[in-house]
Parts: sequence; structure tokens; C-alpha cells
Amino acid sequence: MAMDDKIDNKAEELKGKAKEGVGRATDDEELQAEGKGDQASGHVKQAGEKVKDAAKDVFKK
Repeated sequence: MAMDDKIDNKAEELKGKAKEGVGRATDDEELQAEGKGDQASGHVKQAGEKVKDAAKDVFKK
């Protein structure tokens, strides 16, 4: 996984956690949902990068 992609994906997850926390604290369900969506997006992107890395390893052999 490229280090830049890994950092970007983790940042997106952390941004989502922050939004979710603020949404929960302010009782803003929309912000809370947006935060959960950001987190899910970050997880999906990380999974995609891991698949790419695994494919590279398979084809190197």
C-alpha cells in the first residue's frame, strides 16, 4: 500500500470519527451519519489498497 494512500485513508477515518463525535455531542444525527459514512469510506479504500498489494505479491512470484 502506498504510504500516501494509507495516510489519506486513515485521515478520512479520523475525520469521520471526529464528525460522529461532534454529531453525537450536539445531538446532530445528520453530522453523526456523515461521520459514519466517512469512516466507512476510509475502510473500503484501505481494503482496496490491500487487495492491490496482495495482487502485486501474487504476480511477482
